[in-house]
Amino acid sequence: MTEARAAALRGEVPVGAVLVAPDGRVVAKAGNRTRELSDPTAHAEILVIRAACAAVGSERLQGHDLYVTLEPCPMCAAAISAARVGRLYYGASDPKSGGVAFGARVFSHPQCHHAPEVYDGIAGAEAEAMLKAFFAARR
Repeated sequence: MTEARAAALRGEVPVGAVLVAPDGRVVAKAGNRTRELSDPTAHAEILVIRAACAAVGSERLQGHDLYVTLEPCPMCAAAISAARVGRLYYGASDPKSGGVAFGARVFSHPQCHHAPEVYDGIAGAEAEAMLKAFFAARR
């Protein structure tokens, strides 16, 4: 939640991600930076995967756990698959833009080469409340 709160303070949609190694060590953490970087791909998940791959020196993150405050979109779900992340834990569901349980359901698609174990609803109420408050303040 810390990365999501920091993203909100930067005026970004409050989504944060943390990637944890098999030994329990935090390898990377990031929050959304799409506006700050003028980059539509600068979602928390993409940024944390890039940083983690650089840190471990590999394009594969087998056995690693990814924690995200919001259900990943299809772009991020595809990146999670490509990086071979072992487990995905996310908070709030995203019926509008999700790519895991809603929408594209990337991990269920026949062309998906790797599907992580998925655990949803982790601190989901808190993540949902943060997102709702963020968007309510903008309306």
